[in-house]
Amino acid sequence: MTAKLDYRWKLRQVMADREMFATTDLLAPLAARGITLSSSQVYRLVVERPERLSLKILMALLDILDCEMSDLIEPVAAPEAQKRTTTAGGQAGIGSLRPKRARIT
Repeated sequence: MTAKLDYRWKLRQVMADREMFATTDLLAPLAARGITLSSSQVYRLVVERPERLSLKILMALLDILDCEMSDLIEPVAAPEAQKRTTTAGGQAGIGSLRPKRARIT
């Protein structure tokens, strides 16, 4: 079985190393390279881990930050998914959280 890979997105760290602390610091350099993004798009690019990324944007980031792809993207092993155990009631993982049936007396 092959190991599952994941990645760590380190754009914020690379920006901080270059004393770029505001996400809007990328707006003008990206625009100079022909890439127009809104401030919220740049914020999401910096703060969140992108699932899809245009190669043009990636190349522009590498050029702006004067870094290599390995500086921005670090491959890591994906955490193994834990198997869910089922209880006697057939419900997975709810254990003592299952509500008790009301009794009318």
